[in-house]
Amino acid sequence: MKREEAYHLTLDALAKMQWNVAMILEAKATEAEKVRNWILTHITNDTFDAHNDQLTTSLQFHEQNIEIIDGLTKLCNGLSRNMKVILNPDGDSSDNMASMFGGLDSGDQDK
Repeated sequence: MKREEAYHLTLDALAKMQWNVAMILEAKATEAEKVRNWILTHITNDTFDAHNDQLTTSLQFHEQNIEIIDGLTKLCNGLSRNMKVILNPDGDSSDNMASMFGGLDSGDQDK
């Protein structure tokens, strides 16, 4: 197998993984909407004796969502790094902010 074919297969696999991540995010958004509706219906001031209990319950829901988002963000960052290496193998491997903008500079260096 040629190197180009291997890169093509790898990029195809990465694209499929990113599609699956998008589907996961869409499902999580739907689930979050359902949870929000349930919370609005069931978690009221009358449900809990103390405000501290209500706050603790709400924070548990939010912590789960934050953990999911954090995990998916780490996965996407890893996929992005792999794609960057495949698409630009000769480029520098520095991970600075300039690489986010495709090497565009904001200043006038020609002057």
